[in-house]
Amino acid sequence: MGTGGQRVCFQVRVRPELLDEYRRAHEAVWPAMLREIEASGRRNYTLFLAEDGLLIGYYEADSPEASARYLAESAVAAEWEAAMGRFFLSVDGRADQDAPHLNEVFNLADQLATSSPTTAEHSAHIVGISAT
Repeated sequence: MGTGGQRVCFQVRVRPELLDEYRRAHEAVWPAMLREIEASGRRNYTLFLAEDGLLIGYYEADSPEASARYLAESAVAAEWEAAMGRFFLSVDGRADQDAPHLNEVFNLADQLATSSPTTAEHSAHIVGISAT
């Protein structure tokens, strides 16, 4: 994997009737919470929200486990998650701890770093597409 650390992607469902309020809450996340996320070692933390309430989150961390432990012990993160909990349909506890993770199946940078023309031609042949 590249220099970004480990990649983590997760999903939850936001209550459709609270989408606008959820968006507003994330336009100005508490500065103390922003600092806690950063201190936990998370980078490139991004949330994507679909109109039906599907929320996809992504971040990179050298150790997702250490980052999760840090936030689990953070009073600020606990307060933020308590305030955010009412927005979610698909988690029973804290979204930062209970959201299901998605498995990575493709990363362009990783594959470019390890591929050669022969590998690319072979892979294209296997899936029935042209490498040219």
